[in-house]
Amino acid sequence: MNGYVTLGSAGQKVSRLGNKTRELIALAAAISLRCDGCIAVHAPAAREHGATKEEISEALAVTVGTNAKAAVVYSTRALDAFDAAGEA
Repeated sequence: MNGYVTLGSAGQKVSRLGNKTRELIALAAAISLRCDGCIAVHAPAAREHGATKEEISEALAVTVGTNAKAAVVYSTRALDAFDAAGEA
């Protein structure tokens, strides 16, 4: 837990992205990881740092697109594994 806190604190001290952008990224990661607790923390934090509903929607659209692309890649891997099992 100490390492997690240290990592988060270090990014906030440097803050090249700014708090709003950091929270939008955290929210996108929370969606990808399906972490309800993270969503509950980062959605309000994004709002507190000035994110609009439209900005959050755009970040979530990027997340959906990225996850869909990953699903395509992993789907082809599943088919490759299926084919390889038949060749054995």
